[in-house]
Amino acid sequence: DRERAIFEAGIKLGTIYHQYVGVPINLSNLESLAHAIKESVLVQPFVSGAEVRIDPEIVQKRQGVYKYITLAGEMLDVKVEITYKKEKVVARLNYVPDMAYPLMYIE
Repeated sequence: DRERAIFEAGIKLGTIYHQYVGVPINLSNLESLAHAIKESVLVQPFVSGAEVRIDPEIVQKRQGVYKYITLAGEMLDVKVEITYKKEKVVARLNYVPDMAYPLMYIE
């Protein structure tokens, strides 16, 4: 059952990453996009909790002349809690600077 919960967590994080990376963003829509991502994952099977944060500092630094950029994996900090039968796992998508990579892992 734990393996199934971990599998489900991977599916959820992979879905978030591949569905939302590339979406146009600016400082005015970060909170609403983070909320939409959270709400979209919460309706999926076995998800018992979720937190989503998009780093506004990165957005602020990279905005160009048109005042928007596209969402990148390094901007995301996502936590999902999966409950499958009696097993509960917490998985994370978070940028790891030492690896220069948005890593998905079990906490």
